Amino acid sequence: MDEFVTRTMPHSSEAEQAVLGSMLIDSRCVGDVLGAVSAGDFYSQINREIFETIYTMFNYSMTIDPLTVLEQMRVSGVIRDDSSAYLLELMNITPTAANVLEYAAIVKNAALLRAIADTGSTISAMALEGEGGADAILEAAERRIYALRQGKNTSGLEPLSQVMVRVYDQITTAAKSDASIPGISTGFLDIDRAIMGLNRSDLILIASRPGMGKTSIALNIALYAAKNSGKTVAVFSLEMSREQLGLRLLSGESFVDGKKLQRGNLSQNDWHNVIAAVKSLSEASLLINDNPTLTVADMNAQCRRISNLGLVVIDYLQLMTSATGTSNYAGENRTQVVSDISRMLKIMAKELNVPVLCLSQLSRANEGRTNKRPMLSDLRESGAIEQDADIVIGLYRDDYYNKETEEPNVAECIVLKNRRGETDTVKLRWLPEYTTYTTMVDPDHTEKDM
Repeated sequence: MDEFVTRTMPHSSEAEQAVLGSMLIDSRCVGDVLGAVSAGDFYSQINREIFETIYTMFNYSMTIDPLTVLEQMRVSGVIRDDSSAYLLELMNITPTAANVLEYAAIVKNAALLRAIADTGSTISAMALEGEGGADAILEAAERRIYALRQGKNTSGLEPLSQVMVRVYDQITTAAKSDASIPGISTGFLDIDRAIMGLNRSDLILIASRPGMGKTSIALNIALYAAKNSGKTVAVFSLEMSREQLGLRLLSGESFVDGKKLQRGNLSQNDWHNVIAAVKSLSEASLLINDNPTLTVADMNAQCRRISNLGLVVIDYLQLMTSATGTSNYAGENRTQVVSDISRMLKIMAKELNVPVLCLSQLSRANEGRTNKRPMLSDLRESGAIEQDADIVIGLYRDDYYNKETEEPNVAECIVLKNRRGETDTVKLRWLPEYTTYTTMVDPDHTEKDM
């Protein structure tokens, strides 16, 4: 019992002091240190206060040395009677500022161990209380562990100064990058320009009436991201099986008619294209789950276990089940259920810090209009869907309604909502025999497109 009472949480006073001492000895290392540790990583309160003081001074481009830090501590109201002596002690006991990142790594590791211990205690208390049931507790436990693995602060307020450091880093990274957009490319240049690509924590909705090809465009985007972003893409299909999706991907990749693939009636050239396409598809970092009863919590839990996750694709929203795993509701309640699901999807996007692309059905409201192009209000059981989504794209093909159209096999991607810019309309070419989309001018398949 005595050992339990006297036990302290993991920490290294020597490493914390060496980190602070290094920043006082050589202010050139401050920027590197701020990228490696945060104030919350320091176990000692006095060390944490000194770090926060230096952090503030760095953000304001102030000169950092023992005298200026001491003065800033006085201004901030955290100075103590022995602060001057302690700052000198920090410098004296620090072997060299050259090893500051190694000292910082020790501090960070100890902080993680403390966080793990604290999370373990919280999970244990939740299990003992038993509130919400085992599934809810397991979901909460996985969320906390995932947050630790991602290095996120799951509770409390964060100073704007820390937020601005990350925002500034994003801007400088974008400035140094050759990419024309900040997010993951969809593979369609004009769509990328309109929505700035698929960005972290965004919920992107693609909505249409059945038969417009929303599954196909989602597969186009998922495959392009899996092959070109260097990230893993997770696809959750609640309507089609893995094999059906695989067949569509193979047809679009090989440009062999999907009906011919199903019959196996292939020419020698077709077989050559199919073999090359199978090889290309097999190298893509794309994962598929076709369980039709998955909840948002199930998807979230599976995605947390994927290393290097870049994009989540869900087909489609109205087929998703509630947190309890049921999907049969009275009509008046279904709207609220779908709204709750859309809210959970937005939370999942923020938690995983990846874009979530979700497909959605449109209601029949447009059928009674002369102009049948989709509107936000056409979202089935809309509720808060349009509020939660960062981007909403309506898919429309005029030849679906008008066989005499002047633009057969042309689809309009109508950006109905865009938190990253203006609304717009982008045209794509629909290739029905391959169940795929291409840009209006595709140099690789111009003859087939036209």
